[in-house]
Amino acid sequence: MAINLPLQVPAGVRDFLPPQAAALRQLEQRLLACFRSWGYQEVMTPTLEFAATFQAGSPAGDEDTLYKFIDRQGRVLALRPEMTAPIARLAATSLRRRELPLRLGYSARVFRYEEPQAGRQREFHQAGVELIGAGGVAGDVEIIALAVESLVQAGLEDFRLGLGQVAVTKGVLQDLGLAPEAVARIKTALTSKDLVALERVYDEYHLTGKRRRQLELLAAINGGNEALAEARACFGHTAAAASLAELSRVWAALRAAGLEKWLFIDLGILRDFDYYTGIVFEGYAPGMGVPVCGGGRYDGLLARFGYPCPATGFALGLERVLLARGDTAPAVPAGGYLVAGPDLAALLQRARELRRDGATVILDGESQGRAEAAARAAARGLTMVWVEDQG
Repeated sequence: MAINLPLQVPAGVRDFLPPQAAALRQLEQRLLACFRSWGYQEVMTPTLEFAATFQAGSPAGDEDTLYKFIDRQGRVLALRPEMTAPIARLAATSLRRRELPLRLGYSARVFRYEEPQAGRQREFHQAGVELIGAGGVAGDVEIIALAVESLVQAGLEDFRLGLGQVAVTKGVLQDLGLAPEAVARIKTALTSKDLVALERVYDEYHLTGKRRRQLELLAAINGGNEALAEARACFGHTAAAASLAELSRVWAALRAAGLEKWLFIDLGILRDFDYYTGIVFEGYAPGMGVPVCGGGRYDGLLARFGYPCPATGFALGLERVLLARGDTAPAVPAGGYLVAGPDLAALLQRARELRRDGATVILDGESQGRAEAAARAAARGLTMVWVEDQG
């Protein structure tokens, strides 16, 4: 008697059929190899953690987006919504005595209860790195250069990485001397690039002249050297000057390394404004309405785990990269063997011999003769190997 089971999966999660699964695994392995070549060692953390780990300041640890559970001891657990907080916990505990900086990489599934849409699912794959214990320009340059290299290795050809500096925005807002409510509304409008909401705030708080112009520039400055020059002219004598000078040094180093063609300055990129503390960045690809990559400096997170030290990192959304790449087929050589014949033991032995050389070998014990086996092999793009009865 058939049991009435649901045949669909919940909203925001999906099955991966063989071509998609192979493409994702190949992308994952290519990125992990890239991370290793830069000295980043892979770590794995549990899918479940105490919810407090993510509520300690994770950019994705908002209560509304966590999948939470109560265990049998009454403790609140959560599926990981991102990997930075678990790795910060790991660095503050098991890796605490290791010499800094730590270079750690990962590839993992993460879970967020968000409204599903194109390029945004509730279960998805991320690969990324965290550079823990490295402050200043050198760490920022390394992470941004590795993000560019990762996108190249992922097979994207036409992408751009936007660089922002949240400390510049914080400095400008500090100089304005606005009430906390106004600052919060400006942060929200800048983060979502909602220019209409910004206009409304200007009017309600009577922001005119130079004060209004500075906020407008924060949302509008975008480009290369000319954008940096415009920012220096506008903010060079404010509380944001030191942070802007840091961004200029990072830009100069990346430009000297020949990476400028993939980069641009965008002071409107803030990501999670209260979480990040310095340079932030997002990667964009044609046809994608969401970033394929994002990260930045988060010098305050490790202190929340009792291990204060600077840190920066980034993550790529693997499904988004595959969408941006426009294919899901793995770039692996086609072909292989279909081994057929009447003697199953002989088939197993011959298949084992062929696999020793790295070939893909499919057993065929069903065909009733050479002709049928040859047709099956041809249909699958395989070379037929007929094995006679050894008895």
